[in-house]
Amino acid sequence: MPFLQLIRPLQWLKNLMIFFPPFLGGAIFNQVVAQRAVATFVSFSLASGVAYIVNDICDRENDRLHPGKKSRPLASGSVTVAEASLFAFILALLAVTLAFPIPAPFMSHIFFYLIITSGYSLFLKNYPLADIFCISAGFLLRLEAGGAAFGVPVSEWLFLSVFLLSIFLSSGKRLGEKSHLGATAASHRRALVAYPDGFLQSAMHMTGGAALVTYTMYVIACGSDILVYSVPFCCFGLLRYIFIVHSGRGGDPTELLLKDIPLLIVGLVWALMVGWGIYGP
Repeated sequence: MPFLQLIRPLQWLKNLMIFFPPFLGGAIFNQVVAQRAVATFVSFSLASGVAYIVNDICDRENDRLHPGKKSRPLASGSVTVAEASLFAFILALLAVTLAFPIPAPFMSHIFFYLIITSGYSLFLKNYPLADIFCISAGFLLRLEAGGAAFGVPVSEWLFLSVFLLSIFLSSGKRLGEKSHLGATAASHRRALVAYPDGFLQSAMHMTGGAALVTYTMYVIACGSDILVYSVPFCCFGLLRYIFIVHSGRGGDPTELLLKDIPLLIVGLVWALMVGWGIYGP
């Protein structure tokens, strides 16, 4: 269905990050979380759908030349700009309606998310570093939105871990795109050719190592012996992602998590281990 394609439901996997604060804070089974979980997730997912539609409207001409994106509804012509704009407006209204009963800071995070993603789609994606930091801001706003919705503070170490991880993943995604598109990269995304050779690799390696250190500090600060043993799984996941990107198999973290079996397994084991460390006897 073209309209379902527009909002990219597979990418909603990223929105699970709104549950990180209550999950890692030991509050995932609290009544407040149970009451607000569905509305919070759906509200932010609809808002992200709006962001994807705006991005596709702005990118539709370039997407027609892209080997993988030319089949998107706006690029292929199966949905018109007017239809997509109306659909985005309806989704935005639904997102706000669902967010209304949730504490006000959650609504403000959705608002800032839409501003940043719109700025990214309109012009910031064409500037090196600005494009990566906009993507990172989206992850951080998901994290902070979850903390605001469920009343769970986000610790400094967790904030830094997510920030560095998001820069790591964004750099890898850009590197994967640059490698895949080759000489045609400039016609799809100007920022890709602005990055000097080796820069994205260096950024990915630097932020990956820093993310591992900050996550290690986070689990040490939590005071759970079991959580410390989740660090090797994080290290494997980071190295696996680097291996995949350098192998030329793409860099979209959501797609890789769903398609790469080792990455999926280590992600599930990490979640189970962290859950046991926080909620176990």
